[in-house]
Amino acid sequence: MASKRSRLDRYLCKQLQLPQKQVRHLLLEGRVSVNGLLAKSMDLQIDEFSLILLDGKVMQQNVPRYLMLHKPVGVVCATQDQQHTTVIDLLGEKATADLHIVGRLDLNTSGLVLLTNDGRWSRRIMSPEHKVDKCYRVTLQNPLDDAYVKAFATGFYFGFEDITTLPAKLEILTSHSALVTLQEGRYHQIKRMFGRFRNPVVGLHRLSVGDLRLDTGLQVGESRALTPEEVALFMPAFSHHDR
Repeated sequence: MASKRSRLDRYLCKQLQLPQKQVRHLLLEGRVSVNGLLAKSMDLQIDEFSLILLDGKVMQQNVPRYLMLHKPVGVVCATQDQQHTTVIDLLGEKATADLHIVGRLDLNTSGLVLLTNDGRWSRRIMSPEHKVDKCYRVTLQNPLDDAYVKAFATGFYFGFEDITTLPAKLEILTSHSALVTLQEGRYHQIKRMFGRFRNPVVGLHRLSVGDLRLDTGLQVGESRALTPEEVALFMPAFSHHDR
């Protein structure tokens, strides 16, 4: 989801239904402020979270939102679905039309799902260039051994897409469970990797994204807002007035 960046004059022209010449006069007369400062530049860059006032009255005052949800099995990561409950449905009164899902989980995977209305923040998490780890607890039908660890660390070639997966870390917990940490999120990747050993995945649960762990106090289906410290894990030197 892209951040909605634009020029201030274009925003004002659209919102006020005024020609550019009249908008220029508004700015020169000091009638417009952005994030508490008088705005006189036509090409000032704004986004969906810029606080914009005209003659002291609010034109735009959107607030960035960041949520974590403990997704149950059987719920889809979608904004709407004809057959299944969606993660948006689970948010109840917290749901708003501008929220999007950061890194989807499939129907039969549970665990940490993030939602936001901040496109720049979600790109920092999902873009491959930022190399954000995702950690999953996996339960298998058959026993594990050290051959799995070596194979995951090497990567797997998938002929259908003609790609080789990046190295992933596998830590054996018990005879039938492991932690898998990877940076990719290809289609059913974990299930397909274990499929190379003909070992069906019977349980898949996302524990963390980067350094952000699923709150153990959240019951299945519950959600909460992220703390400022949690938000900053992915943009430590970032503030919305710097956009």
